[in-house]
Parts: sequence; structure tokens; C-alpha cells
Amino acid sequence: MQVTGLHHAYRRHAVLRGIDLSLPPGILAGIVGENGAGKSTLLKILSGEMRPTSGTVTHGGRFGYCPQDVVLNDALTVRQHLAFFKTAYGLTDLRRAEEIMAALRFTEYADVRSGVLSGGTRQKLNLTLALMHDPQVLLLDEPYQGFDWDTYQRFWELAARLRDSGRSVLVVSHLAYDAERLDRLYRLEEGRLQSHTPVPSPAPAPEGTTV
Repeated sequence: MQVTGLHHAYRRHAVLRGIDLSLPPGILAGIVGENGAGKSTLLKILSGEMRPTSGTVTHGGRFGYCPQDVVLNDALTVRQHLAFFKTAYGLTDLRRAEEIMAALRFTEYADVRSGVLSGGTRQKLNLTLALMHDPQVLLLDEPYQGFDWDTYQRFWELAARLRDSGRSVLVVSHLAYDAERLDRLYRLEEGRLQSHTPVPSPAPAPEGTTV
């Protein structure tokens, strides 16, 4: 993915002021920034959900987008969500989805309605839906929100495997936990991306537990 000269403003308030970013295959990158810095706006533009005021975004293949806010139908089971997205993606089977569910350890909830799942398990499904079509570029907005410690560790193992298989993975978060796992780290500040390499600190267990 290649981003060049990205600007965005809400009315007269400039949020992004010339973003340049390159995500070649086989990279695990992160963007951090304070609340209101424009991280979610940037991801919405990168995913095509929002048009920038100016600038270009070029994708080299399929991409997956896992938004911060989980968008699920509470009346549908996990399996029904997978079937819906299987059709939407034009997939022939659910093998990839089943592999991700096994990696995140929530296969046993396949026939449970999403409306009764815990926040952490809903986020597992959210991530699975973004990954099940095997995208070349994966955009993740606070992807481990609500994960317990074991799932948090499994998420990073999964992200590393994706990177090692030649995928481009971008993780956007409020704080730079586990910075040593990343190949590149950027800080979004005053509408601009700056290369940032903080001293890694121990990551606390994410809040929330799974069902």
C-alpha cells in the first residue's frame, strides 16, 4: 500500500496534513497517537470508507479492515456471520476462517448468537471477518480491545505469521505497547506521521475477558 500527500479536513479543521506512508509486503507496522489525533479518520480513508480532501491511496491487492467499533448483527450466530461474509467475499469454503477461529480459540462459539457474546469474543469474530479472505493488506484499529491476556498474545503471534507470509499489517492503537514486535512505528501528531521508536515497556493485560 502506498499513501501520498494525504490531507483531510472537517470544514475548516485540518485533521491530516500531508500523510506519506509505504507498507511493502512482509511488514508489521504500527501507528500510535492521542485520542482525537486522527487515527480512525486515517484508517477510514485507507480502507476506502471515507474520501480524503486530497492525496492518493494505492492498494496492491485485497485488503482487510477491522474497525474499532464492532459491527455485527446480534441476531446472527458466529457461523451465520461467516456464511454471509463467505458469499460477500466470493469464497469457496470457510477453511481460512476456521483456522483463525482455532488460533484465537473461540471455535466452540460457532453456533452462539453474537448478541450474547462477551466484548472480547465479539472482537475475535470482528477480526476473523477481516481476515477470512486472506488479504494482502490488513488494517487494524485497536484490534485487541477487550482481549484477555492469552488472546492478546495470540493476536501478536497471528500478526507475526501474517507478516512472515508476506502480508502487510498495520496496527493502529492509542498506546505503543509491545513496540518491539513491530518493524516500524509511527506517531500521528498534529496531522503528520513521524517515525517514532520509544523504549519498549511491559504491556499490561488488556481489559476485559472472553465468555
